[in-house]
Amino acid sequence: MSKKFPLQPKHPERICWGCDRYCPAGSLACGNGSERTMHPLEMLGEDWYLFGDWGIEPPPDKTSATDEAD
Repeated sequence: MSKKFPLQPKHPERICWGCDRYCPAGSLACGNGSERTMHPLEMLGEDWYLFGDWGIEPPPDKTSATDEAD
């Protein structure tokens, strides 16, 4: 099971975000590359998750759709 991806970590520059291991920036264990993968917060700003299709939105509430049909 993968870890929950933090939307606004306190120190994103200290971690490699390239896989679910979240290794410290100085010891990249996965071999994902020679450099640390940046968190979207570092590249796009604090509201990065509000734009685009990240797949992190909660599923629609099914109870409201059935209530309207009655």
